[in-house]
Amino acid sequence: MSKPDWVIGVHAVQALLEQHPEQVIELNIQQVKKLPDRLVKLTELAHQYGVRVSYPDKAFFRDIAGVHQGVLAKVKPITAAGEKELAGFLQGLNHAPLLLILDGVTDPHNLGACLRTADAAGVDAVIIPKDKSAGLNTTVRKVACGAAETMPLFSVTNLARTLKLVQELGIWIVGTAGESEQTVYDVELSGAIALVMGAEGKGMRRLTREYCDYLVNIPMAGTVSSLNVSVATGVCLFEAVRQRRLKQKSSME
Repeated sequence: MSKPDWVIGVHAVQALLEQHPEQVIELNIQQVKKLPDRLVKLTELAHQYGVRVSYPDKAFFRDIAGVHQGVLAKVKPITAAGEKELAGFLQGLNHAPLLLILDGVTDPHNLGACLRTADAAGVDAVIIPKDKSAGLNTTVRKVACGAAETMPLFSVTNLARTLKLVQELGIWIVGTAGESEQTVYDVELSGAIALVMGAEGKGMRRLTREYCDYLVNIPMAGTVSSLNVSVATGVCLFEAVRQRRLKQKSSME
């Protein structure tokens, strides 16, 4: 049986209780003389869904990594699906897919932020390689603020093989590269698209780049040469959202 995971921090735990209370095994709130209102709300949510609440002392939280804010939820582990499930998932969609592929994002904060952004942009699924990638740990789940529980995530052994599968299903692959001559605003993103974001600092791997149908960049007007991968992901995904909404609006007129 898999060991339970932990979700820490007020916002992450509240989002989890509101969206997926069945994932929470137990809620731990640091013992204080009087609970602040935000923690009272958490206990009420927990009781509403039949989640056990404990009030351990400060020592209980001493070895917890990250900013826990005196809130720690024991939760059921999340297991990412694999390559075998991906094809069936994509074939089951009844609209043009919007996918996010993260090629070697190893910082759990960035992975969590990308999952949160993907959820907000309406991405159908996020794909990561099993090697050279952050996993679904406590930090990822905290930063994702509930998106780690809602966003379909596929962890694949061979990313190149997965990219080939994606193309065979009629999905165009758009990779991000600073040296590209065309910007993210120059290409068509309203159809079936898989957006590939490279690793922090190094960008996409060579083989990943070779599978891309298009390469795009984000135009930079200042002195910095690149954006954090989670910020860049947000820029690109919401450009796709903008184009899709315009296409949908024009089709209705």
